[in-house]
Amino acid sequence: MITLGKVAKREHVVAPKEGTEVVETDRGGDVTYHGPGQLVGYPILDLRALRPDVKWYVERLEDVLIATAAAFGVEARRVSGLTGVWAAGGKLAAIGVRVRRWVTSHGFALNVSTELGAFEQIVPCGLADRRVTSIERESGRRVGLAEARDAVVEAFGRVFGREMRA
Repeated sequence: MITLGKVAKREHVVAPKEGTEVVETDRGGDVTYHGPGQLVGYPILDLRALRPDVKWYVERLEDVLIATAAAFGVEARRVSGLTGVWAAGGKLAAIGVRVRRWVTSHGFALNVSTELGAFEQIVPCGLADRRVTSIERESGRRVGLAEARDAVVEAFGRVFGREMRA
């Protein structure tokens, strides 16, 4: 599936494969791909209880995903001026949120074992000069979605100071 955020440009959907659904959403951001091997998280939080600050929230999501990558030996980071999480080989995770009345929706897409060729259908996040990568590619080992989910849950609890339960 290809999703279009509020600022998406249709020309960033360059070569959709037959049968690939293209969906407009009310999240922030441009165009992204969602498919097998990707961990998608849509946290729903009341930021009034934490900190009513969208930039702070997005940066905390980045912190969660940076910590998740580190759990697999992948050095990830922010890139100034670009939302998401980056590793040596490219963009590791996309973030597109919506905040209405300080309640969050939408969230992130972390490439765990994603078939990266699928991103050739789009200009990911509108960044034609940037590549996309995955935890598997960066770590050089097989990583299951359940293992990645557990790492995200642990990091989320730590970053947001919350007790997490399965």
